[in-house]
Amino acid sequence: MTRRTAAERHLTSAPRPPAERDPSDELAELLVAFHHPIRRWLTELLGVQGPANVGHLAAATGLAVGSVSHHLKVLHQQDLIEPAPELARDTRESWWRLKPRTMTWSVEDFDEGTLGRRVAQTAEAENLRYQVRAMQDWLRRAPGETAAWRTAANSVDTYVAATEEQVRDLARRLSRLVKDWSEECMAAAEEHPDDVRRPVRAVARVFPSEPVRP
Repeated sequence: MTRRTAAERHLTSAPRPPAERDPSDELAELLVAFHHPIRRWLTELLGVQGPANVGHLAAATGLAVGSVSHHLKVLHQQDLIEPAPELARDTRESWWRLKPRTMTWSVEDFDEGTLGRRVAQTAEAENLRYQVRAMQDWLRRAPGETAAWRTAANSVDTYVAATEEQVRDLARRLSRLVKDWSEECMAAAEEHPDDVRRPVRAVARVFPSEPVRP
């Protein structure tokens, strides 16, 4: 049996046109695809290390090639990654690159009692677990980091009484600040590519909270 080329295999996982998808179903499928821990890991590897083929990703993660291919197919279906055939040595080799897209969503985007609502709640919880794991990893590595990087990292919190509109205002300010800062970092990387850079994660959350019991 003739082995299919990478281009032929990619056709089966190509994203469907938006007109063929219900917006609510599309968002739920996107949340399922992205918030799976392994798939999110793969997108971050592609974002930080650049395009890679399935073999490279399997070696970097310790996952089986078949498992990596499966997860990449799901990400491709949701238009989160795209093929990079120009990097392949032959037509059978599958190379992929990250396809950045804005992802803004809320549990409130789905009606009570729907499958989409349950998916969104699960995704929200998984997102928090992912952020906690990232912070725990940093705390484990921090003692071995240089003093410059340790002091550059920061954490800030506050605990005050606020109205709903004040909370919304702070959330808007934080979102705008993080977006502007991210764009400035990307522009500076293009202008000064030789500067020393590392992947940096910035997480901000604003939510009502009762006093936390120990």
